[in-house]
Amino acid sequence: MKTLIAIIVAALAAPLSAQWLDYPTAGVPKTAAGKPNLTAPAPKTADGKPDFSGIWRADRRIGPNPCPFNNCQDARGTDRWLDFGAGLSGGAPYQPWAAAAKKQRMDQDGKDDPTSACLPLGVPRMLVSPELIKIVQTPGLVVILNERNASYRQIFTDGRPLPEDPQPSWNGYSTGKWEGDTLVVETRGFRDGMWLDRYGSPMTDAAKVTERFRRTNYGNLAIDVTMDDPKAYTKPWTVRVNEVIMLNTELMDYICAENEKDIRHMVGK
Repeated sequence: MKTLIAIIVAALAAPLSAQWLDYPTAGVPKTAAGKPNLTAPAPKTADGKPDFSGIWRADRRIGPNPCPFNNCQDARGTDRWLDFGAGLSGGAPYQPWAAAAKKQRMDQDGKDDPTSACLPLGVPRMLVSPELIKIVQTPGLVVILNERNASYRQIFTDGRPLPEDPQPSWNGYSTGKWEGDTLVVETRGFRDGMWLDRYGSPMTDAAKVTERFRRTNYGNLAIDVTMDDPKAYTKPWTVRVNEVIMLNTELMDYICAENEKDIRHMVGK
């Protein structure tokens, strides 16, 4: 009987260790002291291109020096999750209606943010989300997996054109091409009424997002994001997003609507 109980307990405990949260990341370059060398050169794929594969966490602060997320001190107005255009001289170039919309949404503390209702983050907002992302790079396709709602994004690098009349979507439709060691990604086909950040910077169905992905070394990924949305902004504008590699871990599901009890209390100011 004791043996049977031990077997049952072991079987129930197995899924806890199956999350792979402490499983060593393969192929990590090491220093002479045996520590991960995050400044080592970026790895390459079989065709000689930089390999973006890995699990990444956003450094949402403004500045050139990425840091581990939990060591970053967020400050109001200097966090891209709060304000995607933070750090731009004079701020993002809003159309008058867009500036008014952002101010109203800030005054309401993001009460009407689509993510507060467990709707998707969208592109490029997922790049500055607190949740981890996982990049899987294959010939002809780069996939970005997101912990939030177990969602995904596809970037096709097989030469296909963007669709002519796409069904509007949260993540749009993305194609990429290589310019040296930089992957240039163009995304269109967004749904209308999206939020670019927690403060409510608008993003419309006219938006075209161009991202330039560069793995500057083993531990860091720099993404220059250009927003071209003539309905919401007077001219295109560009900011840099930094991602930091996360080692010896894996994605964990975060299903926003599961056991959700907050929306009914979000009344704003």
